Order: sequence, then C-alpha cells, then structure tokens
Amino acid sequence: MAQQLVVTAIGTDRTGIVSQLARLVSDCNCNIVDSKMAIFGNEFTFIMLLSGDAAAISKIEYLLPSSGVALDLLTMTKRTSAHKPQPLPKPYLLSYTGPDKVGTLGKMSSLLADHQVYIGSLRSETILQDGIPYTNTVMTVQLPAEVQPQQLQQLISRQLEEMSLIGSFEPQA
Repeated sequence: MAQQLVVTAIGTDRTGIVSQLARLVSDCNCNIVDSKMAIFGNEFTFIMLLSGDAAAISKIEYLLPSSGVALDLLTMTKRTSAHKPQPLPKPYLLSYTGPDKVGTLGKMSSLLADHQVYIGSLRSETILQDGIPYTNTVMTVQLPAEVQPQQLQQLISRQLEEMSLIGSFEPQA
C-alpha cells in the first residue's frame, strides 16, 4: 500500500538543486505527487508530497538528512496520508492590493478564521512601485454553509477599506 511523505527543503538558491532532489526521490523509488518551489530572497524553498511503498518511504527518510547536508539544505519530513477532500461549497477568490504594512495578512486571515472560512491556497508578495512597497495577495477560500457570502463580503470590504487596500471577493470561475 502506498504511503506518503511531505518533504521540505530550504537552502541558498543555485542551479541544479531540483534535479538533485528529484534524482534522490527516483533513486529511492518514490514518486513526486505534488510539489511547489519558490525563491525567497536568495533562498530556494521546495516542498514535495511523495508516495511510495513502506520501504521506499523509509529509504528516503534515511537518506535525506545526509543528502541535505551534502547539498547545503535544511530538510524536514513528515509522514501523512492521502488527502480526503471534504465536500465544500464553491470556492471564492479573495484578492487585494495596496500599501504594504505589517500585519495586513494577519488581519485578513484572522477575519476569515473568525468565520471558519477555509483558506485553500494563498499567494502573497510585496512589490515595489515607485519605491513604495505594495502588497499583492490572492487566496482561494471556501465558506462553511452557515456563512452568507454577502455578509462576509461586507466584512471584507470594511477591513480592506480600513487598511487602505483595494480588493475583491467573488465566486471563483
């Protein structure tokens, strides 16, 4: 029976890291089910969901720490099981942009958490426009049955206005 392992790797960005990690995964007879990579500053970050039989997962758990050291990467693993999506209502897209200030994402995510809104994906970045930092955030969210979209939209609009942000909250196409 296939088992799953989440692998995270962080280190100085350089050419060939993905190739070396992918080769290690294949050499251990594991499959990359899902992966995401990003560069933060000068740091490479990679997260993978691997699957394989018990021996393959144990092998990569054993080899990854020393391989990580050889590649100058911090690595972390955690066993998991296959995701069983819950039937949730249609997703909504929440996006906003404006002057970047400390706590913006925290305030927006707290508002959603207070209403038991599930955040399924999140992309947030700070970009410079005319030398001024601006936040640009997009998230896919799903509302529990008891939350009325119109009421949540009003709360979100109020929060965005208080933070001098421009945004939208609408059903995902």
